[in-house]
Amino acid sequence: MINRPPMLSDFVPARREALKAGVATAAAFGASAWAMPSPAAAKTAVDFMDPKTNLLTLLKLQADLSGKDSISGFPGEAWVWMNGQGNTKVFKTYGIGASRLEDMGDGTWRFYHREVLYYCDPKTGEIINEWTNPFTKKRVEVLHILNDPVNRIYKLKGGLIDPPFPHQIVGDRIVFQLDVLRSTEKNPITRAEYPLQSQQDLYQSGELWAISGSVKEVSNPKVASAENHTAWARVGMWLPFMEMADRQGVMIYHSQSFKFKEGVSQIPKAIREYTEKNYPQYLEAPKVWKDLRENENTWTYAMKVMKEKEAAGKRKPDGSIFGL
Repeated sequence: MINRPPMLSDFVPARREALKAGVATAAAFGASAWAMPSPAAAKTAVDFMDPKTNLLTLLKLQADLSGKDSISGFPGEAWVWMNGQGNTKVFKTYGIGASRLEDMGDGTWRFYHREVLYYCDPKTGEIINEWTNPFTKKRVEVLHILNDPVNRIYKLKGGLIDPPFPHQIVGDRIVFQLDVLRSTEKNPITRAEYPLQSQQDLYQSGELWAISGSVKEVSNPKVASAENHTAWARVGMWLPFMEMADRQGVMIYHSQSFKFKEGVSQIPKAIREYTEKNYPQYLEAPKVWKDLRENENTWTYAMKVMKEKEAAGKRKPDGSIFGL
């Protein structure tokens, strides 16, 4: 059994065995398991299957090797896939990610990160704080995604997943494909305690990442932070504030993320001003490192908010916590 998220290499037996033997090279597999001939890669003679090169390339795309803050914006949409009833776009979304790298000097990199994602009107794109659930017909308070921190650790050796990370090269584009499918953790919001806010007791989600940039740019040793476009999709459970109980179906998110080389000034004006007023900390990366066990997600954050509301006597007789 593989005690980590499934990776592309798991489905390419020849590459997997070569990696175990320590003989995987760009010559053996192109520039990656499924790479196509790349004139740009040939000119740079960069071996993206080399673990250190591979890792630094991924980090250049996601953040800044110099340690400066890196800001990304990710507009998208969120859908409800209701089993047997069809699919409904319920929100537009806009997210901001703030990241910072710290080189620990031993092949280990700390990745400091926090992120906010706003739920917006599906037609106008305006941030909303109240929402009428079209499936339950009830008006509820919207709980935006406020994950702080979402730190990670990257290691050349001995990490949860060691490089080289799976990637493809076509022309001047390099794309890292990272698929993270989780279904081994308990949902902190249990059905027994919160039957309206919890869909199931198993925390189950899938996040699909395609992190891409220019081969020419990432191959330049003088470049610390490369242009980046990331396609991100997520399949997950109902959000606690939706109070959908255990109806059958899933949430589907699809976003396009772009690194803003000019910083927060590139965030759309209305989103930036709302963030400056309400959540200014999400416009900069965390400054103090916290253990990975302190990482936040939608459900752990929602649980804290729900406990605060309960303590304030805001849980209604029907079990609603977010109802208005």
